[in-house]
Formats: sequence, structure tokens, C-alpha cells
Amino acid sequence: MASGLCRDLDLLDVLSSQEAVRGSGLGVSRIAQLCQRQKSQVSRALAGMLEAGLVERDPDTLAYRCGWRLFDLAAATRESHLVHSARPCMERLATSVGRPAYLCALRGYNIAVLLAEPASHHSRGAGKQGVTAPALHTAAGRLLMSEWEEMTARTAFAHTPAVQGMPSAEALLEDLRRIRSAGYAQLDGEFHNGLGGMAAPVRDFTAGVVAAISVPVHPNRSLPGHDAVFRATLRCAAQLSYAMGYSEPSRLARTSILAGSGKCPTQGCRRVMCG
Repeated sequence: MASGLCRDLDLLDVLSSQEAVRGSGLGVSRIAQLCQRQKSQVSRALAGMLEAGLVERDPDTLAYRCGWRLFDLAAATRESHLVHSARPCMERLATSVGRPAYLCALRGYNIAVLLAEPASHHSRGAGKQGVTAPALHTAAGRLLMSEWEEMTARTAFAHTPAVQGMPSAEALLEDLRRIRSAGYAQLDGEFHNGLGGMAAPVRDFTAGVVAAISVPVHPNRSLPGHDAVFRATLRCAAQLSYAMGYSEPSRLARTSILAGSGKCPTQGCRRVMCG
């Protein structure tokens, strides 16, 4: 079984090569040549992998390429790694600022809480892990949606339940542009009486935003301690981004930002952390 699995992995390695990507797949003969195996063996193996969704076959060229199931597995693996890597820094964040911290990701037009860390260990288990909400109603959701194309954001607006205080489509698009430029999001209690939220982006090795770390804050940003919460949230997001393979936060997570001094190269936190 182990040797059979290794042979199947060899096929997948070939199908993920630059030659296969550039050519939108490879034929059985070329795959057999690269794997140094008989064509009949490769054909049988690919037929089983095709049925399992590990590969797909172009009906016109008959070329094979990596299948949908591999992308599903990769997405699940990334999210599992994300949650596992986030727990230590989010525990420190929640403890240091005395407020709960949430790791959030998009689910269509909604936001889902992947991990909830309470402010106190005594309240562990009372968080909101697994809870979903309309993305446009939250700071984390707006941060994640700020990288979407305008048409997609408009579609999300059309599918979001209208509530009191919700801005117009144009005002929302302007807010998303402002968030994208700033590199963080703050929501001043538009949909929660007496409670706002702030969110910082988590990026992976592709440099794309894959999640957001969110902390509830008072809408009055001039209150003592607000900037400290802001800095701690950005620091936690930078650490997690580094753990997910993003190169820019590698300088953040390994140098002065964690010590609370020095200049921060991340767009969006210059004014608070480095002003």
C-alpha cells in the first residue's frame, strides 16, 4: 500500500510540475515517460485517481491535471494550520488587552469565527467559535471583503440583510477602499449598541488576506488604552502572517515590533506604531 501511494504521489508531482501547468495538463504517454513507468500502469492509476477526484481529464485533449479534491484538501489543511498557529498568539492577545479575540474567515458573504479566545481562562468555552454573521456587519468581514472586486462587493451588499445604520452601496464601497488603503478596519458600533470592533489582516505565502483577527472595542477611540489594543492586534496578526509564510511580516515578527519599539514597514500601522 505504501509503495502504491508513493507511485500515485509521483504522478501528482508530475501533474503539478511547471510543464504540466504551462500546458494545461499532460497526456498519459508523457506522464509515463517522466515517471519512468509503463503507459498501461499509469493509465490504470490515473483512472482510479480520476474517479476519486484527485485528477481531472480534459475531454478534448485527454490531458490530465490536478483535480478539485486536491484543492479542497489544501484549503482544509491551510485552515487547520491557521487555527493551530493562531492559538498561542491569540491567547496572549486576549490576556494582554483583557478582551476576547476572534479569528475570522469568509464563508461566502458571511463571516465565520474559526477560533475564539476569551479574555479570561475562566470563561473558556463561552466564546463564539463557529458563529457566522453577515460580513458587512463586522470589522473583520469588511477587512476581508476590501480586497474583492467592486462588482463582487456590490453583489454582497445586495445579499446582505438591511439593518438600521447600514450605509448605502456607494458609502460601503468607499469604506472598503479606505480599509484596503489603511490595511486595517474599525467599525464604530454601527450594528452593535455601545460596541465597536477592530480587525487586522492575516496573510499567507501568496500575500493574500486569508483571515482577520478581530477584537471588540469601545466606539470612542479617544479612550485610554485604545491605541494599545490596536497595536497588540496588529502585532498578533503580523505574527500569525509570518507563521503562515508571508514574507513581509517575517521582519515584523522577528524584530522590533514585538518589543514595542522601532519602525513598522506594514502599511496601515505607521501612524499608531511608528508615529
